[in-house]
Amino acid sequence: MSDQLLDTAATAPARVTLLASLVIPARNEAGNMAPLIADIERMAKGFGALEVIVVSDGSTDGTDAELARLMATRPWLRGLRHDRSCGQSAAIRTGARAAGSGVIVTLDGDGQNDPAFIPALVRALIDGGPAVGLAQGQRVGRKDTVSKRYQSKIANAVRRAVLRDDTRDTGCGLKAIRRELYLALPYFDALHRFMPALVRREGYEVRLVDVLDRPRFTGQSNYGIWDRMWVGMLDLAGVWWLIRRRRPSPVVTEVPGHAG
Repeated sequence: MSDQLLDTAATAPARVTLLASLVIPARNEAGNMAPLIADIERMAKGFGALEVIVVSDGSTDGTDAELARLMATRPWLRGLRHDRSCGQSAAIRTGARAAGSGVIVTLDGDGQNDPAFIPALVRALIDGGPAVGLAQGQRVGRKDTVSKRYQSKIANAVRRAVLRDDTRDTGCGLKAIRRELYLALPYFDALHRFMPALVRREGYEVRLVDVLDRPRFTGQSNYGIWDRMWVGMLDLAGVWWLIRRRRPSPVVTEVPGHAG
């Protein structure tokens, strides 16, 4: 971000209109914090006023200390901490509740989501007008292991068949969503994997944006797939039920009072 933006954010935050709030769930990502924040700084030059909220989800590896070090010279960077690991969806929800912008952008804390695609996501959301509630990233050139790509392919195929959400890859961490809409969605663990279907359930459109995947900067994945397979099937059944039980929202108007 530019020095001008940093100075403005530091001296007069009430006068800054934030274009978006970036929410980053991070569990034991100490080695990935500095390069990811550096990438965000490069992306944000000339883009608009942003805040970055990193939610340390019960980290035990020094993520909190590294985050504090980075925050010392970056007034636009905020850090929140869970006293224990509650999962990725919980960390995103914590960040969204604390956000100061009407637009939430999520990305993973491991560096696989390239911040360079954030402007395209935000533009897709804003340019779509009030009818568009979510801009969902879809990864191309996946850099995960063969087994993880295979698992993800199966999970996405089953989800599409059941929910008919017309989205190839809901597991991509890069998303831009209207904050008010996000906080109105029914909350449960793994909510972040079903957002396109739930956003459409609320009557909003979803825009899809292809994004390039890249390898983790360092470390290992903290949120597995096989260990959540059966829970994921229950989540899928629950989302299917929610969609089936949705009823049209009424149009609400004020009843005129008595004249005089």
